[in-house]
Amino acid sequence: MSNFSGPLSPTRRNFLATTGGVIAGAVAAPRGVSASVAQSDDSQTSTPRNRRKILIGVFDPAFPDLTLDQLVEKYQQMGVEAAEIGTGGYPNNKHCPLDDLLADPAKLRAWKKKFDDHNIQVATLSCHGNPVHPDKTIAERDDQTFRKTVLLAEKLDVKVIVGFSGCPGANPTDKNPNWITYRWPPEYAAAQDWQWKERVVPYWKDAAKYARSHGIRRIALEMHPNFMVYNPLTLLKLRDAVGEEIGANNDLSHLFWQGCNPVEVIHMLGKQGAIFHAHMKDTVLFPDKVARYGVLNFIFEKQDLKTASDAFRAVGYGHSASTWKDIMRAYMEVGYDGIFSVENEDPILSGEVGVERALYVLKNVREELLTEPQLA
Repeated sequence: MSNFSGPLSPTRRNFLATTGGVIAGAVAAPRGVSASVAQSDDSQTSTPRNRRKILIGVFDPAFPDLTLDQLVEKYQQMGVEAAEIGTGGYPNNKHCPLDDLLADPAKLRAWKKKFDDHNIQVATLSCHGNPVHPDKTIAERDDQTFRKTVLLAEKLDVKVIVGFSGCPGANPTDKNPNWITYRWPPEYAAAQDWQWKERVVPYWKDAAKYARSHGIRRIALEMHPNFMVYNPLTLLKLRDAVGEEIGANNDLSHLFWQGCNPVEVIHMLGKQGAIFHAHMKDTVLFPDKVARYGVLNFIFEKQDLKTASDAFRAVGYGHSASTWKDIMRAYMEVGYDGIFSVENEDPILSGEVGVERALYVLKNVREELLTEPQLA
């Protein structure tokens, strides 16, 4: 329960009444998560007097079968306020023909007009890939996608580009990425040090310089397993080494299962101006499976749920609406000026259904936060 909204407040009563189906369907947060969020020292102090309305958008890979015209119509029908658009890499570029838009100003204007005509802000371009992959063909392909995305962002006046830090091999002759998180035996520590010194930091120094030369100063790296930046500490390590162009795509779905307190993470990164983007995606942890198998037992398909320790869910189906209210309040408290971007990878509520459920929770929670009494 939020420290700022009593259980019988009108806004909370109305929201919980109207979202009964959503909350009933939500899986309860693991024991202690909501309590730890509510007990954050920072969350009990310094509430801003004027909270900014943060736009709620959708990441387009949730609708891979729609044309661009169908996508903007769908977004308008769903009340989507902003868009995160994939330009290549893992998200692909179904709705953004990158090369065509860069080559033809008329096509670019027509593409942008489709969003403008539906009152949807193109807020973020995403090119998640592995530009430090040990296979040079893959690395060069993903690097070129990043650089083309920078050029497109410059033309569109989009300020944020989202991606992955990537993961190299463990040595110069390795053929596959090697994600090392444990620095023992000693050869693993040596390999990890080599990765950072010889591959990751040099690449991102050059990439940040290129982005900066085109007016892009926000590279939002998603903290994701199997990549060098996978938690707040590794994000800050790369930011310290490269510069303030490196920040977070703060996708909490990857941090819940690592045991992070979402409000603490937002306050820590936000106070350093290091949150550039926010994927809104939930994770459910099944306590009985975690107790038996640990958290490194993630599943992606519905048929595997019977053995899952954790899985992605739509917002409100892994953690309660109260927890997401604390999360959204924290973003407002630190002056986050990006968007809330719904990413749906729910194995149960696929596609449009999962997006609709997430939007419903987020919009109601935002309304509560913008209308509830605030501390002086």
